[in-house]
Amino acid sequence: MTDVGAPPPSSSPQSIDAIPLKHPWRWLAAAAIIVLVGLFLYGAATNPAYGWSTFGEYFFHERILLGVFNTLQLTIYSMIIGIVLGVFLTVMRLSDNPVLSSVAWVFLWIFRGTPIYVQLAFWGLFPTIYQNIQLGVPFGPSFFHLDLQDLSIPFVLAVIGLGLNEAAYMAEIVRAGIMSVPEGQMEASTALGMSWGKAMRRTVLPQAMRVIIPPTGNELISLLKTTSLVTAVPYAFDVYSIATREIAARIFEPVPLLLVAAAWYLVITSILMVGQFYLERYFSRGASRKLTSKQLEALALAQLPQVK
Repeated sequence: MTDVGAPPPSSSPQSIDAIPLKHPWRWLAAAAIIVLVGLFLYGAATNPAYGWSTFGEYFFHERILLGVFNTLQLTIYSMIIGIVLGVFLTVMRLSDNPVLSSVAWVFLWIFRGTPIYVQLAFWGLFPTIYQNIQLGVPFGPSFFHLDLQDLSIPFVLAVIGLGLNEAAYMAEIVRAGIMSVPEGQMEASTALGMSWGKAMRRTVLPQAMRVIIPPTGNELISLLKTTSLVTAVPYAFDVYSIATREIAARIFEPVPLLLVAAAWYLVITSILMVGQFYLERYFSRGASRKLTSKQLEALALAQLPQVK
């Protein structure tokens, strides 16, 4: 009598003569695409309107490199503000306090509902709208006075505008990541004696990072490209402004300078995508969708018919 659940005697399976399906249309489509791409590349390489000599001359120009450095600064500083403020907004949004949750909702409503260019233009006009900032006793003495029109702070205003807009989107990304973790995880951590903050750091956030990292990487890449709109502040020292407004306007060749700016955006974006890939792989440890050989074997044994 065979034991219940025991696997049948091992026997070498018969080989299956599988004939792969032929897909001639795939090869034809691939060949057509290769031909079209080749024709486009050949036309772009031989078209004098692209100005490849000018492209090579200004790709590592000192003014372009300064613009790249300023663009990276805008991206990094704004993203730091967006992440930190986004976490605070998430805590406020999930709070049981109706005042905190309402304030967070109104912030998200305003900054997600208005165009980023309009917001940056508003921050550019901020020194005109609020010419003087005073802190003190109402109808009494003033302890602090600042004349904004005497300051030249377009870079700071650009960072603030980009950071506040990014915070609205990061708040929703962080909230979605936290909400993806089952509530039982927090309850189990609390039952083990962890405080709310420690449970968030040790239990909830490590699991939520699998959901938070991919959209955060996309937001960082999007923010990098959004820095080209800081001319609304106005701030004209990013790579796009220097390439198109300064150099191209001087040499009257806009196409190669646009290609220079686009190429630098592609280089930086590619580096960010590589970093995002490794971060996703790090926080996805233990959550692979692929089954190991032992798991597949156990699954096969569980599905075998039981012999009595």
